[in-house]
Amino acid sequence: MSSPVLTEKVFNQSRTYDTTESMTMNGTLNKTAILLLLAFVGAAATWAMVNNPAYASSLPFFMYGGLFGGFILALVISFKPHLAPKLAPLYAFGEGLALGGISAMYNNQFAEIAPNIVFNAVSLTFLAALAMFFIQRTRIIKVTGRFKKIMTIALTAIFAFYFISFIASMFGANMSFMRDSSPLSIGLSVVITLVAAFSLMMDYQFIEDSSKSGAPKYMEWYGAFALMVTLVWLYLEILRLLSKLSSRN
Repeated sequence: MSSPVLTEKVFNQSRTYDTTESMTMNGTLNKTAILLLLAFVGAAATWAMVNNPAYASSLPFFMYGGLFGGFILALVISFKPHLAPKLAPLYAFGEGLALGGISAMYNNQFAEIAPNIVFNAVSLTFLAALAMFFIQRTRIIKVTGRFKKIMTIALTAIFAFYFISFIASMFGANMSFMRDSSPLSIGLSVVITLVAAFSLMMDYQFIEDSSKSGAPKYMEWYGAFALMVTLVWLYLEILRLLSKLSSRN
């Protein structure tokens, strides 16, 4: 199991669509760069809104519109990978709108004790992505069957934890340990962040294998979309972890 949207079934289904070109690793990484740029543009827009009172009333519309719109687009792309070339850029921009607002709020909240929290989170996310790419390509850690099983268990446990915590909070359960700066909360964030980082290796390996097997060209956009999903998750977890660590100082 890698990114939740990157599965064998998706790539097998992709062969039912005619194509004259094949997917490549470099092509997928280039598409990923385009999606990251679009996400940055969207983030810059809502970041500016947070710090501009004239647009304060419009911020929720763009933030939550980007968040829920991105979620819907992600579902569509997951079931219809051949639409990724058209929908993945919209997904990236929508996620950017959500991330820009969230990041600006963290930046304002921790302006005094951690003025560079967003910059540090972005930097650590890209460093982690590069590190995982290097490790995967050099085979320092091999993505073996055992590695995949461990990651599958870890990812399933994390998503189950998220879901149970959400349901419990709806019924009034005290879930403050997920947000405070206690050792338990920080420890959970460290584990989840590491799992998110190592899941990138699964994504890289899957894209490499699919490229070698001759997946159609449009799957580069799907692979880029899948990487974006993991990178967004990783960034949010790093941002959350840094906020908890900063609160302890």
